[in-house]
Amino acid sequence: MVTGATPVPLQVAYDAAHGGRWTSLHGGGREWLWRGPEPGRHEVRPDDAFVDAGGLEECLPTVRGEPDHGEMWSRPWRSAGPGTLVIQRPTFVLTRRISDDGGVVVADYRLAADPGHRFVWAAHALLDLSPAAHLDAPAGTPTRLHPEAAALLPPGTWPTDAPWLTGEWPAPAGLTLDTLGPDDGTALGAVLLDCPRVQVTDGVDRLTLELECAGQPRSTALWRNLGGWPADRPYRSVGVEPMLGAAFDLTDAGPADVAVVPPAGEVSWRLTISAHRIH
Repeated sequence: MVTGATPVPLQVAYDAAHGGRWTSLHGGGREWLWRGPEPGRHEVRPDDAFVDAGGLEECLPTVRGEPDHGEMWSRPWRSAGPGTLVIQRPTFVLTRRISDDGGVVVADYRLAADPGHRFVWAAHALLDLSPAAHLDAPAGTPTRLHPEAAALLPPGTWPTDAPWLTGEWPAPAGLTLDTLGPDDGTALGAVLLDCPRVQVTDGVDRLTLELECAGQPRSTALWRNLGGWPADRPYRSVGVEPMLGAAFDLTDAGPADVAVVPPAGEVSWRLTISAHRIH
């Protein structure tokens, strides 16, 4: 229970035929998921370039890198019962079940793969937020800035050949990240380490995202695009992304930066999303 706030029941819609993408997360008269400007999402074929249609994309086994946004977003999933989808790839099988617990969205995942299989997963949720919105996470959380942030820092700040620069939330390397607008022509990605729970507050509405998974690194990724990307046709998009792992690109990740399938051959995790209206 959130003090001074009333729970707002949420409902989800998703598109099994097009990557299992969450197309709606709504409640209390508000749609939380942003819809992108890029056409052609329904015409995508496996291994096509990523089409930013918004919503929540399931990214696995990587977020950036190859394939961009992972292997699953461009492929159909099959139904395996009410609220349950399955996708099978050569090296893993992922099952997702979305249920409603009194208006709280609960997404349960199970990945089956060979023991030792390394992966990164992210719920790449692009949210429809006003310039007044802010992201709440524990102060001092170690936060990795990714290379596009280098242009926003004083010359010489970025370490040579480093995949990221680590500082403390909410202002790693002096860049204030917890405020999500207004548009300023910048775009950057960051990962909040060992941070499985965050809240987004926008006016009187608050969205809470929490990730549970025993024995695996849990993070929250942030994609804060305030009209800085893509270079030829920039637009605004803000991603708040519960993540297993601690790096966007699987190829950059060290041993502590990835999820690893244990000897039992399965990893299970749960994403819980709830909403409240502040009064």
